[in-house]
Amino acid sequence: MTEVWRPTAVADREAAVAGAAERLARAARDRRPCAPVRDLLGAADIGLAYAVQQRLTDGRLADGARVVGRKIGLTSPSVQRQVGVDRPDFGVLFDDMDASALTALPSERLLQPRAEAEIAFVLAADLDADDLGTEEVRAAVDYAVAALEIVDSRVAGWDIAITDTVADNASSGLFVLGQHRLTLREFTPRDVTMRLYADGVPASAGDGSACLGDPLAALLWLARTARAYGDPLRAGQIVLSGALGPLVPTPPGTTVRAELSALGPVTAAFSPYGPHDLSPKDQG
Repeated sequence: MTEVWRPTAVADREAAVAGAAERLARAARDRRPCAPVRDLLGAADIGLAYAVQQRLTDGRLADGARVVGRKIGLTSPSVQRQVGVDRPDFGVLFDDMDASALTALPSERLLQPRAEAEIAFVLAADLDADDLGTEEVRAAVDYAVAALEIVDSRVAGWDIAITDTVADNASSGLFVLGQHRLTLREFTPRDVTMRLYADGVPASAGDGSACLGDPLAALLWLARTARAYGDPLRAGQIVLSGALGPLVPTPPGTTVRAELSALGPVTAAFSPYGPHDLSPKDQG
């Protein structure tokens, strides 16, 4: 069995963060999945993994990217079973991840994409109070729309532990927002039912209760967690709730359509060309 180094000293922890960030950044830059980073971070040090995520976020911001919101990941038990992780996480949404206006999603930009249907909440108020509860979260939501998140992992074969996916910006890729807006007075997130089709064939199904029991509970979890990390949710930001059902692989040329009861449909078509130098296994 390979011995895993678990950093203890401050200098060792800084070296682990730098090494993991560089490995993931190189995978994204070269369009080639890398080995997991838990050999550097350990399999359970969430704080260290979020430090890697923050370093990568700082790099994106320095390159001119803009934060437009957050994503909650691993909220569905079925998704947790699919990827072998047992708790939620969160990542950052950048402006160039919003593919809502694209006719075809750029497969060449993705490594191992999978689609999941979600509810996207758009905030009208900051969520930075000391004592956040359900009512504060409800009051902060401006409206919601149906959404598709295209998750993607820089880690080869989706061989991830919680520290791998957290460090890798919660395995973020792209997202697509639907057009039908509803306020929380007009629908109940927990009661939303979802059906997702890949090339017209039923591929995933679920409902709002699959998302930490209630998508608003997931939003509350994120609001509290983001505030605890010193970067609270802000007015105008988009928050992806987490999956309402199992992930669906989306190789180049796939068209996916999700139907979320009251919130309506949302569709994404992937361009027919992908990263040709990846093996079928690497492409998920």
